[in-house]
Amino acid sequence: MTKPRARELGLDFPGVTGKHNAITDVEGVTVGCCTLRNDEKGIRTGVTAIVPRQDKNNPTPVLAGQFTLNGNGEMTGTHWINDAGYYLGPICITNTHAVGVVHHACVQWMIQRYSEAFSNDHIWAMPVVAETYDGELNDINGMHVTAEHALNALESASGGKIAEGNIGGGTGMICYGFKGGTGTASRRIETGNERYTLGALVQANHGTRGWLSVLGVPVGQHLLDENVAKNERGSIIAILATDAPLSPLALRHLARRAALGVGRGGTPGGNSSGDIFLAFSTANAHAMYKASTQPQSFTFVSESELDNYYLAAVESVEESVINALLAAEDMPTFKPAGAVCRAIDHAELQNVMRRYGRMTTG
Repeated sequence: MTKPRARELGLDFPGVTGKHNAITDVEGVTVGCCTLRNDEKGIRTGVTAIVPRQDKNNPTPVLAGQFTLNGNGEMTGTHWINDAGYYLGPICITNTHAVGVVHHACVQWMIQRYSEAFSNDHIWAMPVVAETYDGELNDINGMHVTAEHALNALESASGGKIAEGNIGGGTGMICYGFKGGTGTASRRIETGNERYTLGALVQANHGTRGWLSVLGVPVGQHLLDENVAKNERGSIIAILATDAPLSPLALRHLARRAALGVGRGGTPGGNSSGDIFLAFSTANAHAMYKASTQPQSFTFVSESELDNYYLAAVESVEESVINALLAAEDMPTFKPAGAVCRAIDHAELQNVMRRYGRMTTG
């Protein structure tokens, strides 16, 4: 049975969401997951795939921007994104030791998806693969993720509602000392006569218990547990998608705002954390840029309107992290064995929030 999300629980997050309050509210964006779970063998991991465009047989880049708050982690393909302001292909998120095999699978998927272009032209694949560390709950050194698992995640990508918590790449993740994982949220934005959507998806594996803040309430200080690790070993990946026509520079600035959304949850961006963010826009669809010698034109939102998108990014990332926490389920630890990483208790959270007047119900 699916657990209540933040708004369903009565947390008064601001902003108007899309239909599913998910990154898939951005038209054309799809998400797929492959989850690996075998408690007897200590396998609790997986792959999450985001496909920005429905462009099978027609390779169409997306404009993009990237930002790293703390670099103790990996996101492939970002050198080119920072230079060119765009990229082609999917985004996959997995565990730290699976980046190579997932990257291999993404290249294979792209060659098949754009088979004519790869056969006839000199194009190359540089997909985005990001990671966070799940070695406390998963046998990460067992290298259990295979190319087939990544391909399954890519092929299963679809729109609509997204499963959260212990799913896909988020299966074995810990967030603020509670069971963490995958979370998502979205915002609607009006610019003049146009209405756009911005969505976020996070793989939340960061923070310590005492840092946790929910809507400004110091929840972690009220829910301290002597058995919770005091040191941070994890990271957070945040992906922002929008159908608004934003320039690569604006998208880079948008990715920076993901750091503010993460920071609202209380983390200072720990030294052991890879806090790595990417923003892309599905607007301004063009064929492969190097395939044409003709000038190309783009339409971009006015700078005077960008604050609306920055606020939407901050709010959607903040809410995505809380949705990840609320959806997660208890999970046994792998290293050290014999303990349990508990999911946040909804009733206890509500009691704390109610004391600070931050509940819309109850």
